[in-house]
Amino acid sequence: MKTSSSTSSEAVESPCRRQCCLNDQDICLGCGRSLAEILEWGKADNGRRRQICQAAQGRQQASPGRA
Repeated sequence: MKTSSSTSSEAVESPCRRQCCLNDQDICLGCGRSLAEILEWGKADNGRRRQICQAAQGRQQASPGRA
C-alpha cells in the first residue's frame, strides 16, 4: 500500500516529458535535467533521483522563457 510519494522505497518516476531538446548548456528544455543527469538516471538510486528531480525543477523555475 502506497501512502506517500516521499517514501524511500517507492520508485521515483522519470520527469521526462518526451519534449527532449538540449540547450547550449546541455539542459533539456522539456524536463530541466542536464545531459549528465539524463544519462545517470538509469543507474541512480531513489535518493539520487529525487536530487536530480529537485535540481531540474529549480532550473525550470529559474529560466522563464526556456529558450
